[in-house]
Amino acid sequence: MLSNQEKVALAIYDCTLRDGTQGEGFNLSLEDKLEIAKALDRFGMHYIEGGWPGSNPKDARFFEAMKSVKLERAKLAAFSFTRQSHIVHCEDDANLRSLTEAETPVITLVAKTWDKHAIHALGVTLEQNLAMIRDTVKYYKNLGREVIFDAELAFLGFRHNPAYALEVLRTAAGEGADCLVLCDTLGDVMPEEVTKYVTQSLELGVPVGIHTHNDLEMAVANALVAVRSGATQVQGTVNGVGERVGNMNLMTFIGLMQAKLGINCVPDLTKLTELSRFVDARANRTPQNNQALVGSSAFAHKGGMHASAVAKDPSLYEHMQPESIGNHRRILMSDLSGRSNLVATAKQYGVELSGKDPAVAQAVIKLKELEDEGFTFEGADASVLMLLRQAKGEPEFFKVSVFRAQIDSFDGFETEAEASVQVFVGDTREHAAALGDGPVNALDKALRVALERHYPALQDVELLDYKMRVLEGSQGTAARVRVLITFGDGQSQWTTVGAGVNSIKASFIALCDGLSFKLARDGVPALEPALAQVS
Repeated sequence: MLSNQEKVALAIYDCTLRDGTQGEGFNLSLEDKLEIAKALDRFGMHYIEGGWPGSNPKDARFFEAMKSVKLERAKLAAFSFTRQSHIVHCEDDANLRSLTEAETPVITLVAKTWDKHAIHALGVTLEQNLAMIRDTVKYYKNLGREVIFDAELAFLGFRHNPAYALEVLRTAAGEGADCLVLCDTLGDVMPEEVTKYVTQSLELGVPVGIHTHNDLEMAVANALVAVRSGATQVQGTVNGVGERVGNMNLMTFIGLMQAKLGINCVPDLTKLTELSRFVDARANRTPQNNQALVGSSAFAHKGGMHASAVAKDPSLYEHMQPESIGNHRRILMSDLSGRSNLVATAKQYGVELSGKDPAVAQAVIKLKELEDEGFTFEGADASVLMLLRQAKGEPEFFKVSVFRAQIDSFDGFETEAEASVQVFVGDTREHAAALGDGPVNALDKALRVALERHYPALQDVELLDYKMRVLEGSQGTAARVRVLITFGDGQSQWTTVGAGVNSIKASFIALCDGLSFKLARDGVPALEPALAQVS
């Protein structure tokens, strides 16, 4: 599979760019595919399956573009079926011509292993299926390519006609296939079957790989069992994207291999979380918070007892150090939380507190009251810090006196939103108005006009994300809503929360907290009023 200089105990074969794109909601442009391929190479994948050049123009363009990309570590693979049954010579098959023209060092060929599939899906005899495999593998070996043979539905083949399934593998091996990959195409294999059939396949004297799907949430477990049974190549996708419920999740598998079993797969495991989020970002896909290892909730602690223990010794409630895979610990605030959670959350932002501080107790009480009103602080640490500032009696950066927002619409004209705010910054009253693409955007702009003269640091702040959730659907348009707004300044990101029956007011609460957090975090002094009547 790999040259002697590159020989490793376990080769990781990434098929995100081909198999992964068969997953619902996972779509990539040509540029996305090129950038992800480069990221996979930097991370240290051994193989990158770029796509099926004969299946669509985008994949053909991808392989053409990749000819000018120098991969530092990975080998690029192009995927296709074996020759078609009615075509005698491989060079006459249009699909295979596209495969050849991709000029990849690795060719991955898929063929039917289950006799029923060969007969009913392909409409060929069992001998014809073997001949197609024999001819195609031989053709590419004669061209000097590394050939990986994907035995589709291998485990079903072994279940129903083990002699024929083994003959399929033997045929590919006999023509020089470099690796025989057993594909759990339906994702319904049990670990004992993996052990049995990997062991049998290894008797052919060719390296064996494993390709599992996650229909029963067994994909990672079955890949682990395959490796322990002697498989030396593992196929999967970043974040487990793929057909139906997905392919085997390489993020979990690589982390498991390297951090838990000491089997080195990639040069730097601390880049694991970064790769996971990069691929989601390129696919415009919301990361799965509860994903093992790399999810934002993987090392998040909500219960007060957990947070208190983790503050003393993280190993009491964490199975590994989150930093070792590029993730980080989070202490969540909620109505289940206690003082220890608030102390730990503050510490993450460089604020040292004692659980005995009266302000901490006051802030926890207020937090639980707000949670009962519809606020949630699990993903809104910035609002927690603002709540704590208030409980400690620290001065406000500004005080809102009045705010308004309205939407005007006229026949033949686009709808526009207008907002105005009146705020006190120290002793100065500021009044500002602005137009926006909606009421929240207009309010944000009006606040900036009023505040940036006094606090220039706010010029760096951008609104990155806005989410609103209806909490009481049975109340119709009078339902209580929760708003989460994520901000950024080019250096970091933070999130605030607002809630209430008025969506505009809920949004404005989150807006004000977000701007105040930036000033507090950067150590900007608040301009305090000297006039007693300003309250």
